[in-house]
Amino acid sequence: MRYSITQKPVLKRIIALLLLALAIFMLMQLAGYPELVERYYSRGFYIFICYVLHPVLNLFPFSVGDLLYITVIAYLIYKIVMLIRLLFKKQFKQAGMLLLGMVIGVQIGILAFYLFWGMNYFRPSAAQRLNLRDTSFTTADLKAVTQLLIDSVNASRARVTSADMAQSNSAIYEAAEQAVKKLSVDSVNFRAYHPDIKPSLLTAFLNYIGTSGYYNPFTSEAQINYQMPVFNRPFVACHEMSHQMGYGAEDEADFAGFTVSINSSNRLLRYSAYHLAVSEFMYSLGRRDTVAYKALKATISKEVRHDYAIERNYWLLYQNKLSAISSVFYDNFLKANNQPQGLDTYNRMVLLVMASERKNWAH
Repeated sequence: MRYSITQKPVLKRIIALLLLALAIFMLMQLAGYPELVERYYSRGFYIFICYVLHPVLNLFPFSVGDLLYITVIAYLIYKIVMLIRLLFKKQFKQAGMLLLGMVIGVQIGILAFYLFWGMNYFRPSAAQRLNLRDTSFTTADLKAVTQLLIDSVNASRARVTSADMAQSNSAIYEAAEQAVKKLSVDSVNFRAYHPDIKPSLLTAFLNYIGTSGYYNPFTSEAQINYQMPVFNRPFVACHEMSHQMGYGAEDEADFAGFTVSINSSNRLLRYSAYHLAVSEFMYSLGRRDTVAYKALKATISKEVRHDYAIERNYWLLYQNKLSAISSVFYDNFLKANNQPQGLDTYNRMVLLVMASERKNWAH
């Protein structure tokens, strides 16, 4: 007796699994052609996604992406429990069908990730797009720029008022969004399409994994940890909205967020950016020249040092083994997506800032 494909659900799922695997494989081949990714995806299909998703999801004051994650995780837990039950009952055919369905679901998720945003990892680097290829610098250069940043963070902190430190999250989000829109008008490399930042519904969880914010590639939403120190929030908002612009790598999003922030007239936003930059530059300088590090550290104002202590103590409050596990996971995720330095990619913002400074010196 012959059976049609429709009468063979196992065969149908195997075929679907193979077709999805082929689609993912073919999509990954584009990773070796950054110019094609830039032309047809980053400056083509992805912009279409932004025009469609951003205005619609911006209507919701809460994170739709967070709800999506919660729903998917709950569903996966339910399916895993079902799978275990079927195995204990020795219902191996049903268990196999269920497992195939779960693998297909994961494949669909991977495909959606890259189609909706993830291909931006494989476009030409920001250094190429912004003509900041010369990332070489001496320790003397690093020391000079670090001193300039310290002067800037001290001056910007002195301008921040108690009212600035007490402003609401909505005011912080609005200032960050306006800063992104302002630079978007002036520069095609920082072009944003209906940018928006939202407080994450998962903030309590973000605290325990040591995360200040994240970008949801499936819904194109930028989320922020709304409980962290107030002076951290403005820059993080700009960083996450930089991912909306199509900056995939973390160092590039840091640089884009920094550029957006220092071009703003908002006092807290400017301070937030310099606060982050000094931290990154001092870390790099400390690895090269401990004497220079100690000398420059002494020039950081008492108020700024106090803020660094507040920031450090905040994250220490939530530090646990969960954050270590999440760091390992995210480190491997970055390495798998064209960022071979893993978590060290965040510190590579220094290279782009230094290249930008060298470009200014040349001019």
